[in-house]
Amino acid sequence: MGDIEKIKKLRHSTGAGFKDCNTALKESNGDLDKAVEILRVKGISKASKKMSRDAKEGVIVVSGNVSKTSLIEINCETDFVAKNDDFINFVKELSEINNECSSNIENVNKSKMLNGKTVQDNLVSLIAKIGEKITIGKSHTIENQNSQNFIYQHSIIKDNVSKLGVVVSLETKEDNDQINTFGKQLSMHIAASNPIALNSEGIQKDLLEKEQKLIAEELKNSGKPDEIAKKISLGKLNKFKEENSLMTQDWVMEPKKKVKDVLSEINIPSLKIKEFIRIKIGE
Repeated sequence: MGDIEKIKKLRHSTGAGFKDCNTALKESNGDLDKAVEILRVKGISKASKKMSRDAKEGVIVVSGNVSKTSLIEINCETDFVAKNDDFINFVKELSEINNECSSNIENVNKSKMLNGKTVQDNLVSLIAKIGEKITIGKSHTIENQNSQNFIYQHSIIKDNVSKLGVVVSLETKEDNDQINTFGKQLSMHIAASNPIALNSEGIQKDLLEKEQKLIAEELKNSGKPDEIAKKISLGKLNKFKEENSLMTQDWVMEPKKKVKDVLSEINIPSLKIKEFIRIKIGE
């Protein structure tokens, strides 16, 4: 096999550039297997140098079906790379693996992709080839018994690849147009209103403490008596809970109603909002 044929074969199997393949073949004295290993080591070296940089762009990918649905965030440095074909192909295959692994990232990284390499090895190769830091960010899988999942994606780049993704799980024994419409609208509402919990009891304690401190700081120099300041503080905290809990948010489609009111009007006793996840690039 001639040098050019070897370079072509090496480029095809590794995705590395012409110059890198040529150098690796010289270092390995024409041994293709050794050249592949040399490129892999160089790729890891290149990737490690890039990992100190910021990766604030990227995509959210949705995979699965109405019973089991997963979201995964993959970050990169620029929006240009987020639309690159190699990057898109990688994240789409990665999202399917993520759904199979129920968002266990340790298992995801060890999983084999279609080319026979692990996700981790393919990630290193992609970083070396594209020249940007690429990382796996947030991921979440929703799978509940007697439930249907509904999704919404905003700023779609291609197919199931977007900048924002929502999955909401509705527990119900029924399946009709009314439930389907509500599920779709609810996922859009979550995308727009960004609730942090299903109800006030689900808001994390540290978030409430942080909000309480901000309110106290705001009222500190107001000159109001302590008793009045306490009442104002309590009112502001309750408003924070109401505005950030899904059930008590104003319904985006009809703001005079709350989400819980719309749910009651459907009048299906078995219908419950089980859980939801919203992931947006940059948040």
